[in-house]
Amino acid sequence: MALQIYNTLTRKKELFETIEPGKVRMYVCGPTVYDKAHVGHAMSALVFDIIRRYLQYSGYEVRHIMNFTDVDDKIILRAAKLGVDPFELAEGYIQQFAKHLEDLNILKATFNPRATGEMDNIIKLVQGLIEKGFAYETGGDVYFRVEKLADYGKLSGRKLEDMRAGSRIEVDERKENPMDFAMWKAAKPGEPAWDSPWGKGRPGWHIECSAMSCAHLGEQIDIHGGGNDLIFPHHENEIAQSEAFSGKPFARYWIHNGMLQLSGEKMSKSIGNLVTIEEFLSKHTADTLRFMVINSGYRGPLTFNDDVISQADRALERLASGLKPAQADASGLSDDQVEALKSQTYKTRSGFSECMNDDFNTSGAMGNLFDLVRAINQARADGATADQLLAAQDLTKELTGVLGLNLFGKKGSLQTEPFIELLLEIRAKVREEKMWALSDLIRDRLAELGVQVEDAKGGSAWTWK
Repeated sequence: MALQIYNTLTRKKELFETIEPGKVRMYVCGPTVYDKAHVGHAMSALVFDIIRRYLQYSGYEVRHIMNFTDVDDKIILRAAKLGVDPFELAEGYIQQFAKHLEDLNILKATFNPRATGEMDNIIKLVQGLIEKGFAYETGGDVYFRVEKLADYGKLSGRKLEDMRAGSRIEVDERKENPMDFAMWKAAKPGEPAWDSPWGKGRPGWHIECSAMSCAHLGEQIDIHGGGNDLIFPHHENEIAQSEAFSGKPFARYWIHNGMLQLSGEKMSKSIGNLVTIEEFLSKHTADTLRFMVINSGYRGPLTFNDDVISQADRALERLASGLKPAQADASGLSDDQVEALKSQTYKTRSGFSECMNDDFNTSGAMGNLFDLVRAINQARADGATADQLLAAQDLTKELTGVLGLNLFGKKGSLQTEPFIELLLEIRAKVREEKMWALSDLIRDRLAELGVQVEDAKGGSAWTWK
């Protein structure tokens, strides 16, 4: 099965075909850096990291651009409240977010443009839209004429007349249409500003992404990504600007991830129901958050609570158990058992790719990996040697790596295993003394923690349930 991607623009899965064979141009909207990043930001970054990793695994060369919005109303207001320079505020949060991405094992983007470093490209794009009649200047502000674009609203599925009727936008006599949006804002006293043909000012939010994408990926790109909260107005307006300027379709595939929810509400700075990335990583591993994303599917909402976190931790322990070495006294598998393990290894590789090719179905792909882990653990319990386990364990490492999991990291999932081994060693001594009640108690308490103990003539082995 070839790769199929759900395209928000067409509302259906489509065969993935790139503009340039073997190469992917991918733009993903990054954060507006006015406060600490939360795990909702991490979710989006993880989703597109997994997508990028799978595309590279599939043989594509990926050029990945993720921007930083480092000049914006929110940054200016926050800096004024704290009494600091807005550029210094933004820079601090950019460096902090970059460190979080590294801690989360997220591949570095090919380039991270910043709005403040793209003014020439932004002004060029705005000027071009004015010249083409798609934009107009009034009082130092520049607005986009939404009525000039016949298919405005195609991404979100909204009709202009309905938007206008339901709009709560304050009346601005300078606008030709209430729905026209700002591409350039005239300078206000004390705010950062740049010279332009329309006087000093700064860019609107939407124009920066159109300018950056065009400058660093070209007028047409393969994938544009971001959270589904950006579909309207941000991505809708990006399409309007970019296609009005170039006269060409902007992005072939629009990929949007769902929102992370805490207590049934989207996690956001405006609501204030935040768990920062820093706070999460102080208590849990990066793999825990990544597994939560993998297990949920990227387009739906991800519930964030203690139960979901605990389930992810237990699942990671089960996954890591497949990488345990063979028993020291392993006698080897029969020919039929060897073939059964080989068959499951082949089936897992095939099933993993089939699921990932179905719109990056990471949950299904992980299900195939767990099937392989169960087969490995059974083979180990049956006496498989290290050589007999090697191919299956190598595939486990390969495919978990495709998903960006790092099972042997500093805070990896294997940290509890030495304690389980110690308990089994104590239990073996207890059994030698025929203290069956205590032996059963240890086994049962481990079972409550998700550890299945299997007794055999050669001793006891364990696996995660």
